[in-house]
Amino acid sequence: MKIEIYSDIACPWCFIGKRRFERALSAFPQPVEVVYRPYQLVPDAPAQATPHRAWLAERYGPQSRAMDDRVAALGATEGISYDFDAALHVNTFDGHRLLRLAAAEYGLAVQGDLKERLLAAHFSDGVDVGDHAALTDIAVAAGLDRTRVADYLASDEGSAELTAELEQARAIGIRSVPTFVIDQTWAIEGAQETSTFLRALEQASVAAKPAAESGAAGAASAEDADGCVDGSCAV
Repeated sequence: MKIEIYSDIACPWCFIGKRRFERALSAFPQPVEVVYRPYQLVPDAPAQATPHRAWLAERYGPQSRAMDDRVAALGATEGISYDFDAALHVNTFDGHRLLRLAAAEYGLAVQGDLKERLLAAHFSDGVDVGDHAALTDIAVAAGLDRTRVADYLASDEGSAELTAELEQARAIGIRSVPTFVIDQTWAIEGAQETSTFLRALEQASVAAKPAAESGAAGAASAEDADGCVDGSCAV
């Protein structure tokens, strides 16, 4: 079974969804290949970091602080310490480039570790995840080679391919994150409860058997998402 997780480093619900989904995987007996796919909620976010609080208030108005507070409370139950006062709003393109490099040259386990570190740096540690020096340190901590990463970020390597992947995500209908796509057939939107993820994995596993035997594809399904206030972040 292959799971493609569309998410953004700047999506707070993606952090919660990652933790819940990983718990579901730990209870699922079958081997699963997990790949993180890129998505940018704000493609035109600045390269120069600005305070998260100010940006969110400008975008959502007075309700922005309540949105952050709700995410922080839920995050705490998942072992995540959100610090929205320190968090910075910045473009995530280069972070996604690094995730692509990690998968291609170091493997999916390293990519998953890097994803975790990028989310923690952004939401818990107040790190500018658009800064190349900071990104290099995070990548090295995940096991990537420092010289390779520094040279990679200083170049345009992987940019065209990443742009194509971002366009492909929108072309196949990804409009909110996190979105979990199982075997390119079933889709689950939002940071669902662990039990929901586990049930979806079990149902997909059962449905895939007759589909594989008959050559028929299963029907895609998705949970409704509601912006950045109810399990997922949408454009």
